[in-house]
Amino acid sequence: MAETTNNVAATGKRKQRVGEVVSNKMTKTIVVRVERRFPHPKFKKIVTSYKKFYAHDEQAQAKPGDTVRIEESRPLSKLKRWTLVEVVERAVSETAVAA
Repeated sequence: MAETTNNVAATGKRKQRVGEVVSNKMTKTIVVRVERRFPHPKFKKIVTSYKKFYAHDEQAQAKPGDTVRIEESRPLSKLKRWTLVEVVERAVSETAVAA
């Protein structure tokens, strides 16, 4: 019982981000672009900035264009520090649009 409570508390503190898959050309790795909107400190205009994260995708279930949720994890490689939690929304495939 104590193990499960401790494990849940440890995973509850991990950061999660939602973004769009840009690439899945690497084996078991996806590149996710996360959008962040904030007011400019001086001019107060809403600014959009993007950051790319490399995430581990064990089952290779994410495709480019999908919206996914990623969670931070231990370092898995030089650049990979995130893991795929779920695919929030599938991208509309071009073949489905044509039909």
